[in-house]
Amino acid sequence: MKYKGKYGIFDPERIQTYPVAGRNNKVKFDDLIFPEKIDLLDIKISKEMGDRIGDLAKDIVSAKKNGHPVMLFTGGHLIKNGLSILLGDLIKKDVFTVISGNGSTSIHDFELGLIGETSEYVPQALEKGEFGMAYEFNYINAALIVGDKYKLGYGESVGKMINDKSFRNEVEEVLGLKESTMQFSFPEISVQSICYEHNIPFTVHVGIGTDVIDQHPYFDGRAKGGCSGRDFLIYTNEIAKLENGGVILNIGSAVTGPEVFLKAASMAGNVGNVPNKIITANFDLRTYNPEDFTKEDRVGYYYRDQKSIVTRVPDAYNGKGYYIGGNQLNTFPVLYKKIMELI
Repeated sequence: MKYKGKYGIFDPERIQTYPVAGRNNKVKFDDLIFPEKIDLLDIKISKEMGDRIGDLAKDIVSAKKNGHPVMLFTGGHLIKNGLSILLGDLIKKDVFTVISGNGSTSIHDFELGLIGETSEYVPQALEKGEFGMAYEFNYINAALIVGDKYKLGYGESVGKMINDKSFRNEVEEVLGLKESTMQFSFPEISVQSICYEHNIPFTVHVGIGTDVIDQHPYFDGRAKGGCSGRDFLIYTNEIAKLENGGVILNIGSAVTGPEVFLKAASMAGNVGNVPNKIITANFDLRTYNPEDFTKEDRVGYYYRDQKSIVTRVPDAYNGKGYYIGGNQLNTFPVLYKKIMELI
């Protein structure tokens, strides 16, 4: 990026990178959870929580059968915890109308599609100045530059890079690479790839300076913001379809997911598309304490997932909110199983 202001800026051209294949990753391909492995998992969950997830699964399947939106917003941990293949399977079964996440959600998914591994071992890399410095993160930056040229969304640009050879060639051209240099070894486990292939929006909601791709010479804040801004409008367009019901799932996003929903819902309501009778569910590890939501001296006051997704939103829109407490490695596979039993 060019800068012509009066302050000094860091020169990203000085950055030294390394091949992602040589990085120490905590999550390997064999750590991922495949549908055929679910019955082998040692899932620890209470009967009450299992019943609650079962009720939620029924609401999801009912909403989809009645043509209502079923939207899922997740932080990066669902992907890096190895659950993306289960999510991808549900996408293929046409369960969701949109998948959303933050920058890390997209990045972990990109890494899995590229090399079948993710979750860099940060302490080891940080002390060497190597954290987030794998060269291949420039693939995402270049995809956003090309995507911004065509006025595409963020998740759409990444998914198109993985799936569309001609688009990928343009990305390679931006980076000065020879054609067919970029090889995605595991596109079948990338949620962004699966969404693109099945015409399901994958919307990515980012900040600037929040993601490892921002550390690289090919980072373009205008392209990143432009593509993510379009994703917000794609997301809001889906929110505007909640007038007669639908389901909102928030998995492991304490602030971004709830806040994106609130802004989108306000926009939809402003033009006459007020959500109504929606089902919301928040998946989280923390204890659910509604009494903390109005007390500024309590930690719970400053999180938005329980306060907004489970309480405020369903109260405002004549709906019902679920709190699904527990480790995602237990709760999400149970949700997957119960949905698959109903469809």
